[in-house]
Amino acid sequence: MDDIEIRTHTALHVVKGAVRKVLGAKWTASTWVSKGHGRITIQLFNKPGESDMKEIFRLANEKIVEGVPVKMEVLPREEAEKKYGDEIYDLFPIPAEVKELKIVIIEGWNINACNKPHTSTTAEIGEIEMCDWRFRRVKNLLEVSFNLKKI
Repeated sequence: MDDIEIRTHTALHVVKGAVRKVLGAKWTASTWVSKGHGRITIQLFNKPGESDMKEIFRLANEKIVEGVPVKMEVLPREEAEKKYGDEIYDLFPIPAEVKELKIVIIEGWNINACNKPHTSTTAEIGEIEMCDWRFRRVKNLLEVSFNLKKI
């Protein structure tokens, strides 16, 4: 991953934290990054309003400006599960043969098992802007796309 993709990937964690704060959604169904563009798909059972989506990005950018640490903890899987419960997981499973997990922690915001590289603080991401969103009622999925403002 190059620097732009690392920033974009870390932004996924920030956006997920904001989605959880605004909509209460917990489970990520998929993520995608290409250069300065990211998309996160989250399980959601009710269509959000435009004001909800604006609030998600307001909070995400606020968290970025705060410049909080993005911590990485490497733990045996069993220990990680005892310490964090199912908070670390998404809808896409981590294979059972993976015995050590890398846990990304943005304190009070987002925690996820993730083996990708990340920025060391949220400030390194730079401002993000919502590109598009759509709610897929049949699948109960919210797709949220964004761009880094400065690439």
